[in-house]
Amino acid sequence: MMALAHSGGSSGSQAGIPIPSLTHGEMAVIAPYYGRIIAVAEDISDTNEPFRRVLNFAQIQRAYCLWGLMPGSVTDEESPFNECSHAYLAAAKAVLLQMRSMKSDKAPIEDLVSEVDAALVRNNLSLVLCKFSNENFNTADLIRPKLADIALDGKSLLVILSTLLAVAASLWLTMRALRMQAEA
Repeated sequence: MMALAHSGGSSGSQAGIPIPSLTHGEMAVIAPYYGRIIAVAEDISDTNEPFRRVLNFAQIQRAYCLWGLMPGSVTDEESPFNECSHAYLAAAKAVLLQMRSMKSDKAPIEDLVSEVDAALVRNNLSLVLCKFSNENFNTADLIRPKLADIALDGKSLLVILSTLLAVAASLWLTMRALRMQAEA
């Protein structure tokens, strides 16, 4: 049943660029570096199409994962957002490793690689596995959380409902303030 709950990145089209899997431990370490990896990658001017496609995949995939804001998306393999988090973080790792071979200022890239590598070793996290740790991804296959899985995951559902409630309350308060202002 769990296999049906997630759309495997390796089972879809292979027309895109393959992205190697990463372990659950690597995922936990790379997640805080995601923003820096993408920022350094966007500053490189001499890139190639495969690099840009993997970078684009990482950014789009992260949006499908609601920007990594859902509770447990990185740490809880039962989260409906865990598989898509594996995908965008695997892409970020691939981008980081591809940058090492590009003609650009190597210092920021090597510093970032060293930091990530040191964090992996320091935390002994590179060997921590989960059910998506061996899943390869592909730029042709976006991983989306299933709505049914989100509805069944209490933490995710609570965040989404709280956000919707906050938006509705803000809209109501804005409308009320506008009505009061129009009446005055």
